[in-house]
Amino acid sequence: MTADGRGHATVALDLALRETQRAFDGVAAGYDRSNAENVTLCDMRQRARQALESAVAPGSHVLDLGCGPGTDDEPLAARGYRVTAIDWSRAMVDEARRRVARAGVEHRVDVLHLGIHQLDALAPATFDAAYSNFGPLNCVPDLDAAARLIAARLRPGGVLVASVIGRVCPWEIALYGARGQWRRATIRFARDFVPVPLEGRTVWTRYYAPRAFERSFAAAGFDRVSLRALGLFVPPPYARAFAERHRTLVSGLQWIEDAVGALPGLRAWGDHFLIVLKKAAADD
Repeated sequence: MTADGRGHATVALDLALRETQRAFDGVAAGYDRSNAENVTLCDMRQRARQALESAVAPGSHVLDLGCGPGTDDEPLAARGYRVTAIDWSRAMVDEARRRVARAGVEHRVDVLHLGIHQLDALAPATFDAAYSNFGPLNCVPDLDAAARLIAARLRPGGVLVASVIGRVCPWEIALYGARGQWRRATIRFARDFVPVPLEGRTVWTRYYAPRAFERSFAAAGFDRVSLRALGLFVPPPYARAFAERHRTLVSGLQWIEDAVGALPGLRAWGDHFLIVLKKAAADD
């Protein structure tokens, strides 16, 4: 690529980051409430948080990557974790600070206005775990670079727990395909950043298969600990109306997903996948 080409690519990525930032700024005020009212989303969040709590004990220092309005940070702090929470959206940071202050856990949570691509502003080897819930890592411009930045912030043997928006979501293909909206049904198959609408604004998103995501982190010194599907049998969070009308059915689907969602083949599909990766210990 020519120098001019690299310059245009940098400008395009910067514009994508700014558009994504504005999108989340625009929804920050009601984001936590809408999340709390979505049972499917709450179930997915609980499974991600349980994975983190299984990986590192209370008292550990956790780096929350893309914390949003602090929905996970309050309960983590209440359970004894120390949390440094970052988000690229200033409005989300303000919401998170208000939330942890209302909960009386601000002494355990630092909330910083910082993008994942800016992690070099934090001291190296500071954290026992990094945590990224509901796809912030899908929005970084360079996953390889982000993996290196995260690795540098973790202590030897530290873990990353991430729920990542996947490339193959059968529910999404079926829902939009049934309406004849094939471009929307297949949007996740794109290899590059794609514009995803969010209440009249745009979130630039790159969808990952687990293998591709894991490859970026393997190059930064991580090994996989576990992998499972989220939203494979259970409808995705945006199908909230369906889930509320068919609670018994969805409960049964959740049981099936918990039973088989970590099996090879199945674990690569779904609205999200939940992956736990471990950084090599110093003497490995």
